[in-house]
Amino acid sequence: MNDSPAPTDAPVLDVWCELQCPDCRSALDDLRALRARYGDRLELRLRHFPLEKHKHAFAAAQAAEEALEQGKGWEYVEAVLGRVEELDREGEPFLVQVARELRLDAEEFDTALVDGRHILIVDADQAEGQAIGVTGTPTYVIGGERLDGGKSQEGLRERVTEIADRLLAEREQ
Repeated sequence: MNDSPAPTDAPVLDVWCELQCPDCRSALDDLRALRARYGDRLELRLRHFPLEKHKHAFAAAQAAEEALEQGKGWEYVEAVLGRVEELDREGEPFLVQVARELRLDAEEFDTALVDGRHILIVDADQAEGQAIGVTGTPTYVIGGERLDGGKSQEGLRERVTEIADRLLAEREQ
């Protein structure tokens, strides 16, 4: 999921995430800082990796894709991640409520969750994540290197920055 297209030669940071994950919520500050630092020089892509232990994670991933389709993908992701406890308690009605709060088409949101139009995207992300060894969230992949944020967020922003800076410098040569 990517709200605005980066230049086609921009380095890519894939973030395997799930919207009911407290560790992913902790990673929000790092993601905001990376987006602020690099802007469109780094393509930041949210990849879905719903975990079985979180019963609303799969629906939340589909909801994030609907928000992207309606033009507010990252805004929606941040709103849901900031309130994981409400998602835990309320489930799908909470996902539609957040859409309404962000002035998205809540009725279309509800329909998307029922008709499953975004299931294939979520399934494809999850399958790709499993294929490259993602086991928890958040997990970052940049420049072919996988960084596991589910174990610890400590030092990850610095490591991602280090790799991104190197990739950008290589691109400019």
